[in-house]
Amino acid sequence: MSHASVNPARGPFPEGFLWGGATAANQMEGEYAGGGKGLSIQDVMPKGITSPPTEGPTPDNLKQVGIDFYHRYAEDIALFAEMGFKVYRFSIAWSRIFPEGDNSEPNEEGLEFYDRVLDELEKHGIEPLVTLSHYETPLNLARTYGGWTNRKLIGFYERYCQVLFERFGSRVKYWLTFNEINSIIHEPFISGGIPIPRDELTEQDLYQAIHHELVASGRVTRMAHELMPAAKIGCMIVAHPVYPLTPSPDDVVQAMHTAHASYAFGDIHCRGIYPGYLLRHFRDNGIELEITDQDRDDLTNTVDFVSFSYYMSICESADATIAKGPGNLMGGVPNPTLEASEWGWQIDPQGLRVIINDYWERWQKPLFVVENGIGAKDVLVDVDGSLTVEDDYRIDYMNDHLVQVREAIADGAHVLGYTSWGCIDIVSAGTAQLSKRYGFIYVDRNDDGTGSLERYRKKSFDWYREVIASNGAILDGSAA
Repeated sequence: MSHASVNPARGPFPEGFLWGGATAANQMEGEYAGGGKGLSIQDVMPKGITSPPTEGPTPDNLKQVGIDFYHRYAEDIALFAEMGFKVYRFSIAWSRIFPEGDNSEPNEEGLEFYDRVLDELEKHGIEPLVTLSHYETPLNLARTYGGWTNRKLIGFYERYCQVLFERFGSRVKYWLTFNEINSIIHEPFISGGIPIPRDELTEQDLYQAIHHELVASGRVTRMAHELMPAAKIGCMIVAHPVYPLTPSPDDVVQAMHTAHASYAFGDIHCRGIYPGYLLRHFRDNGIELEITDQDRDDLTNTVDFVSFSYYMSICESADATIAKGPGNLMGGVPNPTLEASEWGWQIDPQGLRVIINDYWERWQKPLFVVENGIGAKDVLVDVDGSLTVEDDYRIDYMNDHLVQVREAIADGAHVLGYTSWGCIDIVSAGTAQLSKRYGFIYVDRNDDGTGSLERYRKKSFDWYREVIASNGAILDGSAA
């Protein structure tokens, strides 16, 4: 699993470090057509990214109920508070606020729901971290407009964000514009609401859609700073260090090209201009984007911090005959030195230290680890008359990764906080399963939709509570 680290850092994390957890609306809320909500792209993705979207909602889509957070939010937030969360990252469902995406007026019932969620967080002293768009583009915007390939989405998104900033701006300090924005390269429908299959989508159309998202992010960042001077606005990207498979310079260059594909999103968010290597890619491939002077100005509104998900590192090889890793969303070839999860995601705690150092040195912006965790098939067992999950594998995984966060902070990186992914069991985005569990809290619901929806604390629940209470001092560095 993990490898020995030289002279591991000791002691607690910085004072004020934001410990917590993260979720997404479409994977947990349920009430998919209630409360005035419209359909999102998730409502036609009953198998996640593993099969093409359906024409309309189907009864086998677990996200229609999720874990019923819509009705159980107070109970769940109380459990987060019991663990000692300082921050909770959640997303607002765009189609709960603007059911069709292009409505002229917002849905008040949707706004009132998030008011109630914020009430509970405030009651427990938990800081909200809000993702504005988390893989849940309104379905109408995908089907009618072609998703983010259409410039009109910039205006629709801007109006949506303005409503949220004006409604919740006094209550929310931390905002993220787009979840894992660089994933659009590989999954254009879930990430960009683009209904054209990936193998039929031209690079011209893909990068024009990416441009529209980046312009929208810059424009909304400026708006946020104007409407909420005390707020902090961040971008959010999939982070994965890219290692050359061998010392061959050809492999090193291939790893550089793969890293550039994701660096570009952070470079633009942090520097406000397109990097030279991306402009070369456009020249070499005959890509000519429609970029206005206003677009260029919008891009100069850079973010206050960089947030990211981290689940794996990848290797790259110039040898095209070497098979890619089956479990890796962002491609790459398997690393022969690493083990993998049940879903083929290679486990590399030290890669998290590498990426934090890399991002800090590259952008000199505060960093926020807003997703990290391991999906596993947990088993509910009776221990001394109480139902729980003996998830020592999760404790080991998270301990080893958090030790590497501590190492990176000792290296000099500025890290604002850490929110574990799926802090309560939710429906998987990739496979739309509930059996792929990440949480500290077990939710009694199965892949066939059966179950009581009751919540049970896992062994990791108490462990994470102790981590937070000690500000990371109890983490074991001996195995990291």
